[in-house]
Amino acid sequence: MKIWALSDPHLCFGAPKKSMEVFGPAWKNYTDKIYANWLECIEKEDLVLIPGDISWAMRLKEALIDLAWLDALPGHKILLRGNHDYWWSSKAKLAQAMPSSIQCIHNDAILWQDVAIGGSRLWDTYEYQFANYIEFKENPLQKKSLEESAEKQEAIFLRELERLKLSLKQLSPLARVRIALTHYPPIGPHLDPSRASEILEQFQIQYCVFGHLHNVKKKALPFGIARGIHYILTSCDYLDFKPLRIL
Repeated sequence: MKIWALSDPHLCFGAPKKSMEVFGPAWKNYTDKIYANWLECIEKEDLVLIPGDISWAMRLKEALIDLAWLDALPGHKILLRGNHDYWWSSKAKLAQAMPSSIQCIHNDAILWQDVAIGGSRLWDTYEYQFANYIEFKENPLQKKSLEESAEKQEAIFLRELERLKLSLKQLSPLARVRIALTHYPPIGPHLDPSRASEILEQFQIQYCVFGHLHNVKKKALPFGIARGIHYILTSCDYLDFKPLRIL
């Protein structure tokens, strides 16, 4: 078994007006690229981690079209909610609706063979910024909204930290490998300690896999190993739409 990761596929089979192709040539035929690269890399017995922004659907019923597309690909998939996964429902409804090859992390943890996976979405935080590493583009697929106040942003982040602790507490002690998924990066570009990274260290995480960042200046972010944890950015466009082998 191999473990792979690919975040932020932003599938739109259930919401075809929201294709990521509006973001420019890099996203042209992006689902075809994902499909071809996936089949080239991943085998039936492999594990694939997808930490967020899975589907542009607004409702679970619409997302099932995208989830069925993922289900048809080889490998067992583990999903985490991203900030654009508006279709994400209750734990019970997700468990009932998921195709056989897909599981969701929802304030809990999963043991797959001898690999334990937990995590939470996280949120924007004042602790670290990535503005110097991103080529910003307006998002034509998202309606303009008022910016969150700093107080609201911090409140959401603190709630997500508690969810991270709740999930990681449930990691199996029998696991050989301990992986955390977050959608937002849990640490800054220079890997200085953060509130999220301290939690990951507390629970002896070995690999933290995340996404969310797009239009990154090519290979500009110096993520890597800090205090025993591998921090790995896996956004689709950052990886040229090819799953990254974690181990």
